[in-house]
Amino acid sequence: MLTERLFRSDDLPPADRFDCWRELVGQTHAPIEIRSDHRADYLAAQRVVGLGAVSVWPTTFQPACFRRTPKLIRQSDPEGLHLSLSLTGALRAVRGEEEAVHGPDRLCVVDTSRPVDVHAGDDARPHTGVGLEVPKALLPLPRHTFDQVTRVRLSTREGFGALLAQLLTQLATDTSPYEAADGPRLGAVVVDLLSALLAHALEADSSLPPETHRQSLVLRIRAFIQQHLHDPQLTPGSVAAAHHISRSYLYRLFAQEEESIAAWIRGRRLEQARRDLAEPVMRTVPIHAIAARWCFPHAADFTRAFRKAYGIAPRDYRHFAHHLGTSTAALSADSPAVSAPR
Repeated sequence: MLTERLFRSDDLPPADRFDCWRELVGQTHAPIEIRSDHRADYLAAQRVVGLGAVSVWPTTFQPACFRRTPKLIRQSDPEGLHLSLSLTGALRAVRGEEEAVHGPDRLCVVDTSRPVDVHAGDDARPHTGVGLEVPKALLPLPRHTFDQVTRVRLSTREGFGALLAQLLTQLATDTSPYEAADGPRLGAVVVDLLSALLAHALEADSSLPPETHRQSLVLRIRAFIQQHLHDPQLTPGSVAAAHHISRSYLYRLFAQEEESIAAWIRGRRLEQARRDLAEPVMRTVPIHAIAARWCFPHAADFTRAFRKAYGIAPRDYRHFAHHLGTSTAALSADSPAVSAPR
């Protein structure tokens, strides 16, 4: 079974229900103000399904308004994106003078770093939906384009939006087919689908400035690379050909990014190798085999690259990971013994 936590307000005394649920939402998402006309005897239920660094939370609650204020953002910001899929009713998101209504055919996106009011439910019935929390660091999207992400239309009727909505709905309905070790794998699938969806939506929105369309192409290229990391033929030349652009234009695109495209490919392969080294089910797989799996055919080259990126040798990293009894769901590049990629 996947790791899950369950909250039901009717397990608590009526006077404690609203405050306990508000605290839970703040822990699951980010510190947030919640107002409701039903707080005297509030009814809400929420499951939190852990998928590594990603979490999915099916929920049902009485009408409420969620408010993320500048003050709360200054106090605490988990640097995440929250996506809501409405199953009944609609969500109304208000950002300054802008207002958008999101029904079951459209995902609502909230950036924890930006103020927003979200109104959910009405007096007639509770709101039911599925929330998705994704750290922005996992998405191959430049930081300065996240403002556009909250404004583009993310349809769930077709394409990547439909696939993502189907997966979220399935996880909300039944997680019994999955084992705990499947959590990070499912999280990776969610991130890949979301990355592809954002790239497609940003590219299709003609109202956005040219710079955003350039960044959507970069995002689409990054998503393509993530899907083909196993392929030893994945090179800047093959990436350019797959996207019908010249290699020189590809280099110019990434000249404005933090890393060159070759460095980005290498970094993602090292990250996947790091995850495999920490994965309990791959404990008996030789390190050189894991290296070869991620297109490092020479063990010595892999060891040097890994040590340069994380400040620790692959063998020592694997020992550290399994000594703690952790998997990729818990051990990350932020762990004390592992430095961030450099």
